Amino acid sequence: MLLATWNINGVKARIDTLLAWLDERMPDIVGLQEIKSVDEGFPRAELEARGWHVETHGQKGFNGVALLSREPPAVVERGLPGDASDEQARFIEGVWEVGARRLRFASLYLPNGNPLGTEKFTYKLGWMERLEAHARRRLANETPFVLAGDYNVIPQPEDAKNPAAWVDDALYQPESRSAYRRLLNLGMTDAVRAACDQAGVYTFWDYQAGAWQKDNGIRIDHVALSPEAAAALRSVAIDKHVRGWEKPSDHVPVVVEIDPTALR
Repeated sequence: MLLATWNINGVKARIDTLLAWLDERMPDIVGLQEIKSVDEGFPRAELEARGWHVETHGQKGFNGVALLSREPPAVVERGLPGDASDEQARFIEGVWEVGARRLRFASLYLPNGNPLGTEKFTYKLGWMERLEAHARRRLANETPFVLAGDYNVIPQPEDAKNPAAWVDDALYQPESRSAYRRLLNLGMTDAVRAACDQAGVYTFWDYQAGAWQKDNGIRIDHVALSPEAAAALRSVAIDKHVRGWEKPSDHVPVVVEIDPTALR
């Protein structure tokens, strides 16, 4: 069973790229981020014509997350709990029946947080506190649970080609990195790092300054697995080649393979 996350950076602009990747990879559940579309404007028909079930939590012009799946989810919840006043569309979670077990899969688009010293960084850290609290509640249920998406966090120096270039960026601040570690310390597993501990593993290359051509990337798209989901982990892949396609997103898909019969 293949679970994937991809910051598509504008789904309407990149629908052909998305469809080509879906046809090539054939995942079972996909979380999209930064769809930059209201729900009614999402290109649902093109996906449904290929057999995809679509759930969205959109917002005009920016943000927005979505779930694509071969089978419809039994339950869908929109919005990260903990702040009823938060109107930014950054979190959607579904529940699927997988054999005798249920699997929770969330697509998240964590705030960027720049510039430092503004309410945007405060909002980022507050959002991460809410995410940690949500994960703690979900973990208590002992249902296999996946938090996948664009975290906008560079966890370690080896997750950037040039860490020194990011020291004044919200993605690499000690507070951001500590919040990510606290999430993992609840008992979650960083799927990419469980499969590969090497440097030079990136999921994002900026459009500027030839970053893709120079492989000047960072790893900010993560898949965090609960213990019950981690027990079923079989492999992880980063579909780096998609960054070289025509009209690419600046992010690439991260794909996790799990054995549904091993879900605890």
